[in-house]
Amino acid sequence: MRSGTPQRQKKDPKVEEKLLAVVDQEVAGHPATGQLWVCQSLDKIQRALQEQAAVELSRETIRGLLNEQKIRPKSNVKRLHPEPHPDRDRQFHYLNMQRAAFAKAGWPSISVDAKKKEWLGNFLNRGRQWCRQATPVNTHDFPSYASGQAIPYGIYDVSDNLGYVAVGQSADTPEFAVDAIAWWCQHFGQVRYPQAPELLILADGGGSNGYRPRRWKQQLQLKVADAFGIAVTVCHYPTGASKWNPRPVGTRHRLFSQISNTWAATPLTSYDVVLDGLRSTKTSTGLRVQASLFPAIYDKGLSVTDEEMELLLIETHAVCPQWNYTIRPRKTGTNF
Repeated sequence: MRSGTPQRQKKDPKVEEKLLAVVDQEVAGHPATGQLWVCQSLDKIQRALQEQAAVELSRETIRGLLNEQKIRPKSNVKRLHPEPHPDRDRQFHYLNMQRAAFAKAGWPSISVDAKKKEWLGNFLNRGRQWCRQATPVNTHDFPSYASGQAIPYGIYDVSDNLGYVAVGQSADTPEFAVDAIAWWCQHFGQVRYPQAPELLILADGGGSNGYRPRRWKQQLQLKVADAFGIAVTVCHYPTGASKWNPRPVGTRHRLFSQISNTWAATPLTSYDVVLDGLRSTKTSTGLRVQASLFPAIYDKGLSVTDEEMELLLIETHAVCPQWNYTIRPRKTGTNF
């Protein structure tokens, strides 16, 4: 053996026993596969050996002894599937029936959802683009470096393959979500569907447009049903299932994925850059996107009283009533 080559320390059963005694409380594992891992770092184990057992071992020696016991560093693995809601398939079937009925009648169907918040500044935007030289960005993405935030709320017209994005500046709230829908109704829905008596909204089960927030329903009553004189039917995707719709027609698959491709590797340095990226999103299948900036400040945590809820004209459907309901206008006539 060449001089200077480190020799591996001889095994000492007592040392191994002391090591396992130290890490025993920190060993986790899978009862079926027998895989084991240690929660502590090698540095902590090394110090614990010195303090508790008066044993000094290098980190590499500790690593080797643990490997021999099939104890290795492990990260979490997404393999567990929570039990699906018992009405999941029933809701998807009903939701598709509603879509088909509205399409046959020539009435509007829109899918709505909020995209993740984007910080404005020279921040890393994942993806790649063809260019001579990569765009330099900040080494750290600290929110304190941002000049603002953009909150895109998407509206996808299912029948026309058209996207509409309202860009908020403060918070993703039920009021912001409904303001975006009202903006679509006023500038696009009335033009495209002038005589439609009803609007179908496909929405996630949670978030600002979830089935639980009272303010979502109240704002729909005030700013859409009453304001435009139309009935608003809302069908929510089952909880945790919106990403796995077997027939993807919503904002995530048809709209936001294309937007992400458009501004991939482009730092979103201002609202103008965000709006330009949204409006330039196009696909060979005909997708086009309209976008508008919403400067209003939206407050979080606004509540709706029981008395205010009683004034709403909400009709729950017989199928999955918690996820399907129609809000009727409190005045006659239609502006659509």
